[in-house]
Amino acid sequence: MGSRGKARARTEAKEIGTPRRRRWLRRLLGTTLGVILLGMAGFIALYFMVDVPSANAQATAQANVYKTADGKVIARTGDVNREIVPLSQVPVAVQHAFVAAENKTFYTDGGVDLRGMARAAYDTLTGKGLQGGSTITQQYVKNYYLDQNQTVTRKVKELIISLKVDQEKSKEEILDGYLNTAYFGRGAYGIQAASQAYYGVDVSKLSPEQGAYLAALVQAPSQYDVSTATAAGKQLALARWNYVLDNMVGMHWLDPAQRRTAVFPQPVSPKGAAGVTGQTGYLIDAADRQLTSSGALTDGQLAAGGWTITLTIDPAKQKALENAVRTQLTDNLSSSSSIDQRVQPGAVSVDPKTGDVVALYGGAGYPQHYTDNATRDDYQVASTFKPIVFASALENNSTTQDGRTIGADTIYDGTSGRPVQGSVTPFAPPNEDDRSYGKITVQTAMDNSVNSVFAQLAVDVGLDKVAQTAQTLGMPSDTKGLNDGPAVALGTMGASPMTMAGIYATIDHHGQKVTPSIVKSAVRGGEAVTLPDTIGNQVISRSTADTVTSVLTGVVNSGTGTAAEQASQVAGKTGTSDDNKSAWFTGYTPDLVTSVGLFGQDPKTGAQVSLTGAGGVGRVNGGGFPAQIWGAYTKAALSGESPLQFDLQTNQGAAVQPQTTPSSTPSATQSPSGTPSTTPSQSPAPTPSTTGPATTPPAVPTPTVTAPSATPTDTGTGGATPPGSGPTRFPRGQTG
Repeated sequence: MGSRGKARARTEAKEIGTPRRRRWLRRLLGTTLGVILLGMAGFIALYFMVDVPSANAQATAQANVYKTADGKVIARTGDVNREIVPLSQVPVAVQHAFVAAENKTFYTDGGVDLRGMARAAYDTLTGKGLQGGSTITQQYVKNYYLDQNQTVTRKVKELIISLKVDQEKSKEEILDGYLNTAYFGRGAYGIQAASQAYYGVDVSKLSPEQGAYLAALVQAPSQYDVSTATAAGKQLALARWNYVLDNMVGMHWLDPAQRRTAVFPQPVSPKGAAGVTGQTGYLIDAADRQLTSSGALTDGQLAAGGWTITLTIDPAKQKALENAVRTQLTDNLSSSSSIDQRVQPGAVSVDPKTGDVVALYGGAGYPQHYTDNATRDDYQVASTFKPIVFASALENNSTTQDGRTIGADTIYDGTSGRPVQGSVTPFAPPNEDDRSYGKITVQTAMDNSVNSVFAQLAVDVGLDKVAQTAQTLGMPSDTKGLNDGPAVALGTMGASPMTMAGIYATIDHHGQKVTPSIVKSAVRGGEAVTLPDTIGNQVISRSTADTVTSVLTGVVNSGTGTAAEQASQVAGKTGTSDDNKSAWFTGYTPDLVTSVGLFGQDPKTGAQVSLTGAGGVGRVNGGGFPAQIWGAYTKAALSGESPLQFDLQTNQGAAVQPQTTPSSTPSATQSPSGTPSTTPSQSPAPTPSTTGPATTPPAVPTPTVTAPSATPTDTGTGGATPPGSGPTRFPRGQTG
C-alpha cells in the first residue's frame, strides 16, 4: 500500500474511532452523574433516616465541685472532672479565641465545611499529617452525641447530624455545648474545669491571652501542655498560641496594640485531682447531708453531678481550728498509748449572726477516721445542757418548791447527793468529787456546775418544759434522753457539736433561732437551689437569752471554764459525762460560737470508753483540753479584731452585777446579799432548805441508763428508779 493509501486508511480508522470514543465518554459521564445522583439520593435518604440522638453519658457526666467561702476549689467528686457553665459566664474574648483557633467561619457556615474537609483529606493523603477539618459544630456533635471512633459510618453520621444541629440550635447554644464538652488535658473536661486546672481561676476571670492558650490546647492537649511538654512541644504550643491571637486580630476581635504587648500566660503546675482526704472529707459529707436532709436536693440529684457547692467555711478560721486541735491536744497524745488512741475530737464554729459554719473539725481525717465527730450525736452532752435548764426556768417564769421566782440569785442547796424534792422519780445526784457547797445562788451553781442544784431546778421548772425548751432552741425532737427524769438536767442525752453550737448561737443571738449551715450555695447550670433560712424567729425572749449569757460569763471568769478566757467577753459552759466518756466546752463571744467535744472510743470495736488517763492528765474534764482548744482557736480566729462586749438587756448574772451571798435562812421574798463562799461545806447547815433537806441520804445501787448511741454507751448515769425504791445516788455524776 502506498503512502496515499495508508493516509486514507488512517483517516477511515479515525472516523470509525471517534463515535466509539464519544460513546465511551457519554457512558463515563452518565455513570459519574448516576453515581453522583445516587450518592445525593442516598445522602438525602440518610439525612431523613438519621435522627439527632440523645447526649452520650460521657458528655453529660460531671463532678460535684466544692469550694470554700472565698471561692477556692477544695474537692471534686465523681468520675469526670467537668463543671458545666452557661456561655454567659465565658468572657466574649475567650469565646472568640476558640472560634479563631478552630473554625473562623463558625458564625456564618452551615455546620460543616466541605472545603476544609477536602483540604484535610488531601493533606492527610499526601503525607502532611493527620488533619482535622471539622467545624466547631462537628466537634460538638462528636463530643456530645457520638463517640470518638474514626470510622466512615461515624463520620457520615457526624456530617448529617451537624447539618441538622446547625438548623435546630443557635450558634450560641452550639458554642456553649462545645466549650463544655471539649477535652483540655489534665483530666479537665469543659472550659470551667480547664480554667481551674491551668490557671486556678473561675472561667469568668480568664484573660484573652489565657483563653487563647486554652483554645490552642484543644488541638493536642498532652503535647501542648507547656508544664510537661518536650522542647519541641513547647515550641508548637507557643506557635499555636500566636496563631490564635493573630487570627483574633484578623477577625477584628483583638486590638492590634494588645496583641503586640501580649505575653504568654504560663499555666500553673499540674496538681493531682482534688480529693476527699483529711478534713475535706468531713466538710463534703456535712454539706451533702445538709443538702439532702433539708430537701434542697434529692440523693439522685446530688449523685447526678454537676453541682458547684460553695461552703460557708472560712479558710483562715478552718486552719486556726485545725492548728488549735493539734497544739492543744494531738501533740500531747502518744501514738503508742492505747489510752491516747481512744480520743476523738470534734468541733464546730458558727457565726451567730448568719448561722454560717465557718470552721469544722471532724477527727483525724479521711481515710484514717470516717465518722464525723463534729456531727455525731451518740455521746452525752453532760453539763453543757445546764444552761438550757436555766433558760427554761426563765422563759417559763418558774418558781422553786416554796414559790420563789427562779433567777440568777435564787438560792439552792448545793449539798452533794441531796435528794431531789417534788419528783416522782427518786434522784440524789452527787457533785463532782462529792463536793458540797451548802446554800448557793444559781449563778455560783452554774460557775461550778453543781449537779444537785440543777437536778432540783429541772424538777422545779417541769421536766416536760425543759424538754420543750431544748427542742425550741434546736435540739431534735427525737433526741434520746430528753425524757430521762431529773437526770436530764445533767445532760444524759446525746447531741453533736453542730447541734450544741446551734443552741448556744441562738442564745448568743438574743433568742432568735440560729440553725447552723455549712452550705452557702448549690448551683447547677446557672440555677441555684433554695436553701432553708439559717436565721429564724424569736424562740425565747431576749431577756431570757441575755440573762443566760450573763450567767455563763461567770463560768469563764471564775468557774470551770477559765482556760477559755479571751480579750473579748466570753460566755460558755464545760461538761464532763459520767465515766468520763465525753468532755465538752461550748462557748461564745459576741460574734463567734464554738462547741468542742472529746469522745472516748475504742479504736478497734468502736465502743464508747473512758477518756481518763489520756494525755497523762488523769480525768479529762471539759475545762481541760476542750476549753484549751476553744481558747487557742478563738484567739487565733479573732486575731486583729477589736475586743467586744455582749450587748445584754438584763439586770441579772455575772456580767452585769456582782454575785451575792445568801442569808442563812432566806425567805420567799428575801433578796440574797453578799458573796457566797465557793469553799465546800464541811458539814451542811442544819437549817432546813427551802428546796429540800440538806442531809445526804445513804447511797443505794444506781440503775442502768443507756445513753443514746450507735455504739455501746454509758451506764450508771442516774436514771429513774421505781417509786419507793429510795433515792438514786449518781456515782461521781455529770461534772463541769
